[in-house]
Amino acid sequence: MIDASAIRNEFPILDQQVNDEPLVYLDNAATTQKPQAVLDVLNAYYHKDNANVHRGVHTLAERATHAYEAAREKVRAFIHANETAEVLFTRGTTTGLNWVARSYGDAFVKEGDEIVISYMEHHSNIIPWQQLATRKKATLKYIALTDEGTLDMNDAKKQITNKTAIVALAHASNVLGIINPIKELGELAHNHGAVLVVDGAQSTPHMAIDVQALNCDFFAFSGHKMCGPTGIGVLYGKRALLEQMEPIEFGGEMIDFVELYQSTWKELPWKFEAGTPNIAGAIALGAAVDYLTDLGLDAIHEYEAELVHYVLPKLQAIEGLTIYGPQDPDKRTGVIAFNLDGLHPHDVATALDMEGIAVRAGHHCAQPLLTYLNVPATARASFYFYNTKADCDRLVEAIQATKEFFQHGTI
Repeated sequence: MIDASAIRNEFPILDQQVNDEPLVYLDNAATTQKPQAVLDVLNAYYHKDNANVHRGVHTLAERATHAYEAAREKVRAFIHANETAEVLFTRGTTTGLNWVARSYGDAFVKEGDEIVISYMEHHSNIIPWQQLATRKKATLKYIALTDEGTLDMNDAKKQITNKTAIVALAHASNVLGIINPIKELGELAHNHGAVLVVDGAQSTPHMAIDVQALNCDFFAFSGHKMCGPTGIGVLYGKRALLEQMEPIEFGGEMIDFVELYQSTWKELPWKFEAGTPNIAGAIALGAAVDYLTDLGLDAIHEYEAELVHYVLPKLQAIEGLTIYGPQDPDKRTGVIAFNLDGLHPHDVATALDMEGIAVRAGHHCAQPLLTYLNVPATARASFYFYNTKADCDRLVEAIQATKEFFQHGTI
């Protein structure tokens, strides 16, 4: 059971005032805060074990290497990959998706093939496929959405054909708060001979992930959205596919033997990890995995659902507030995008910031989705397990006060 009031004391950054008000941090879909346990591990590495990995035989190098590879094993267990060879450390979700597009895509997508994505994708899961389609003269196709913003599975069955080489979809939307039926989509893709690439940036921090049960071929996520540091992420790939792929970055660490005119690569996973990796980031990501595992991903998911059930009806009761995505709290995550009639989202976010409440405003790196919704931007509140019902009340009260101020000039 999650006790958010106690847990928030483990996050030093939350104990501060912003604009003379206690901070309410509701921008968790952009990045999450870090518990002291993760900060301590990061600090300890630089104070005691700072050395390069895989290269040295001295004690510090051996300690750093052990901690780095131990973190890989923690991630493997966390996402239920079959083996650590399938866990590649990256800079984040964006890097992972680009690696798949550049390595797998360039090798296996042919002229006339199809790449299928959806209108709800983050730019990181759009632009790599746009570029791949251009390079290979392939066709990029989009799965439509239903009126409430969920993926239209009937349209998915039309868009995914025997010409489809890649299906790339978000597990959870960073705007609409929707969880997509990845396993069903994977079966659809595989029945047509396509591979399934999953953007797991918005799901991995909030629910238990089993890549084998999902039967996805690739799965990418970021550390900074799950209590870990920035600049570290993971790409999972099935060994059979990774073995067929060439690295796209070359240099130290990833080589087996270098001759004057040719070189050979290390075995998985290291053949993809050129140069000195983000050692501290990987080790601290391992600490974040420990932290989330101790809390329990099912407990986190249930608690966030409880928050949504509490706050969504209160937001829906505000006249002139439009909420995007499903209106049923059972059908959404803790991401709630909204607009107030007559106000630009940036003005709303600025007004909320004056009350100490941090939300995101803009296109959320999802411009095709907002175009599809026929809005230029939205404000977005996104919750995590250290948020409380008191935070929810502060948000609702601040939105109501913002509405009153812009309508009548008083609070």
